[in-house]
Amino acid sequence: MDTTTTNTLTSAAIEVGTDLREGFASVGDVTLHYVEAGEGPLVVLLHGFPAFWYSWREQIAPLVHAGFRVVAPDLRGYNLSSKPGDFTDYTADKPAADIRGLIRELGSETATVVGHDWGGSIAWTLAMNSPEVVDRLVILNAAHPRKLNEGLKNPRQLLRSWYFFYFQLPGSPERRAARDDWKFFKGFLRDAQPEYTEQELDQYTAAWTQPGAATGMIDYYRAAVRHGSKQKVLPISAPTLVIWGQDDRYLGAELAEPHKEDVPNLVSVERLPNASHWVHHDEAARVNELLVDFLGPATLSS
Repeated sequence: MDTTTTNTLTSAAIEVGTDLREGFASVGDVTLHYVEAGEGPLVVLLHGFPAFWYSWREQIAPLVHAGFRVVAPDLRGYNLSSKPGDFTDYTADKPAADIRGLIRELGSETATVVGHDWGGSIAWTLAMNSPEVVDRLVILNAAHPRKLNEGLKNPRQLLRSWYFFYFQLPGSPERRAARDDWKFFKGFLRDAQPEYTEQELDQYTAAWTQPGAATGMIDYYRAAVRHGSKQKVLPISAPTLVIWGQDDRYLGAELAEPHKEDVPNLVSVERLPNASHWVHHDEAARVNELLVDFLGPATLSS
């Protein structure tokens, strides 16, 4: 780890409000970078696009204070994690297998898995494919795969998801993303309420400038459009909480609630009317309260 990385982690730790430990885990054919804090039952936080582990800076300390060991990885393709070179390396089952491997590499049999946006899609897939490793599941503004496929048949949702299809172009999205100090990627963050500060945006920019990161991030969309409809949907057994910012310009509110047969142990869908897609930033205190209440006393978690 070079000095720049160390300084970035130190400055981020000040924002997080608790000591952070950094690690790298080899899982299958990739290496995942992660930060962790606390001791106790494991909670894994999976970020979305165009973020990285830092997206969870407002959730880490409250979960640590509640008695949990919190691990926030960079997904494959992001920041300091490996960046496989083909879009087929980003079909949902592969990053989901990464997280299963990470849980085991961290010395745990199971974890509570919390996912936002793409991290939520991966969390859905992990809970379907590897139910034995998921104690509890929390989803923030990420449609269940069946609901998303249904939604993309609706013209209104298609308009919301225009970038899914723009990202299919070879090379052009990456070139556009890097222009004007990453203005395009920053645009995905600008609808947060309140907006991200320049200091926060600098952290994201540092992650985006990692070699190969822009392509790795966009390849999730290339894989989803070309292979997402082939994903097998299995019932999810884990108790599940959905937290949904209603003022999401990317995903319609009708996508929040999964079908009962797909998630039979759905505990609640908590809709936060004044939050955007970045619900864990906009309503951090309420999201943290919901997470801690749902997870229950740390001593009861496995």
